Amino acid sequence: MNILVRLPNWLGDMVMSTAFIKAVQQSYPSATIDVIVKKSLGDLVMFIPFVDHAYLFDKNEYNGLTGAYTFGKMIGKQKKYDLFFCLPDSFSSALMGYATGADQRIGYKNEMRGIFFTHRYPKTKNSHRVEEYVHLLAYFTGKQINNVQVELQHPVPKVQNRVIVNCNSEASSRKLPLIKAAAIIQQLQEQFRDREWIMIGSPKEKEHVDAIINLLPKNAVINKAGATGLKELAELMASASLMISTDSGPAHLANALGAKTIVLFGAGNEKNTAPFNTSICTSVRHGLLPCEPCVKNTCKFGEPKCLLELDIKKIETAFEQFS
Repeated sequence: MNILVRLPNWLGDMVMSTAFIKAVQQSYPSATIDVIVKKSLGDLVMFIPFVDHAYLFDKNEYNGLTGAYTFGKMIGKQKKYDLFFCLPDSFSSALMGYATGADQRIGYKNEMRGIFFTHRYPKTKNSHRVEEYVHLLAYFTGKQINNVQVELQHPVPKVQNRVIVNCNSEASSRKLPLIKAAAIIQQLQEQFRDREWIMIGSPKEKEHVDAIINLLPKNAVINKAGATGLKELAELMASASLMISTDSGPAHLANALGAKTIVLFGAGNEKNTAPFNTSICTSVRHGLLPCEPCVKNTCKFGEPKCLLELDIKKIETAFEQFS
């Protein structure tokens, strides 16, 4: 049997979808499992167990619905698929699966895209994103999925006392404000000495990271913002003993690679999107505002008040728990 899976387009969601890939492999142990993945996330595939081949999709090369259909047709000409599972909610991803000509196409109902599926199901409400993905397979097979795990494979050894800090997020409501970020790092460094501190960020986040570092004592942290591709970032995460992060893709990446993870929650809802490996993860939230969690990408206060007023002592307690 040949199975094709359209993976999500965001880093954190893609990491969480690894539980789905493992569940598919357990349900169909003799099948080949191929994936369609956003080109910019392609380097992550090497860390995902049970994937045989990846088709890298670039919207700049295959633009709009026509591009999605053309890309799907291209895949269908290369290989015949028995099953196609669609994890993103978009209309174009369902169209792409239809274009592959896969015998059975499975996805959640959304945006009138059900016409492209042979099997369509209502999405479970208020469930964790990992469970949402796995439920799709359970719907189709009619069997309960046990031993759900989010895990990335790597050969990288841990570096003792290495702490990685991520203050960034695609959503401004989940991005740690400049002054608050510097205060958190400085207070933790004073409380927990003899640690190696590394800050990360994408090229477009480098300016924010640089500004935070400029508020800290000289040589307080190592600046890796804008200096790592996804492969190098994953390897760096895998080497960390501890990760402190906003609610963002890097938090999920670190957690899936086995790093102890402290997630600072603002607008996001930890019940739905916290890193899944709870034995090595803890969430910290202000929790005193009536709007928490608003689940909005922008804050009505400008800078997110829920992060600005976050009690640093709560972060210290979480740090002690994992030290």
